[in-house]
Amino acid sequence: MSDGPYLFDVGVVALAHAGTPVSETALSYVKDAIEGTIDAVVPYPALFGAHVVLTNYYGFSNADASRLMGNFADASRVHWYDELPESTVRAGFDLAAEYNIDGWDGYYARVALEEGVRTILTLDDDFEDVDDVTGEVILSPEEFDTLNEYIDG
Repeated sequence: MSDGPYLFDVGVVALAHAGTPVSETALSYVKDAIEGTIDAVVPYPALFGAHVVLTNYYGFSNADASRLMGNFADASRVHWYDELPESTVRAGFDLAAEYNIDGWDGYYARVALEEGVRTILTLDDDFEDVDDVTGEVILSPEEFDTLNEYIDG
């Protein structure tokens, strides 16, 4: 694990709350963020995205996903990125186009750059080519296999 601060993307937030056989890996980062052990930046839109993932992929009810995301939003030691200016949105799309990554990842990379974060905790390798940020994939290949088996049921 590198030195922080860390930006949490939607996949890490959702997995930490999903209760899968590999959720403990993501949950350990979330617990460290809640306790203030690590410096964590979480954009509020990641909570809405995690809600969608929890309900659509992990089978949570809307009420349960809402409760979990609401509880996480109460974490006072997390730096909540609560801005969504047009300039950040446009710059995120510019990064998405330049590096051929999806819009969400462009947004996360832009927020990381604006907040001085160099490490994005993620479940994918979409950030590997983005200048000045590093994506730290938190799951091993074996854990990904376990997660995919769990999701596929």
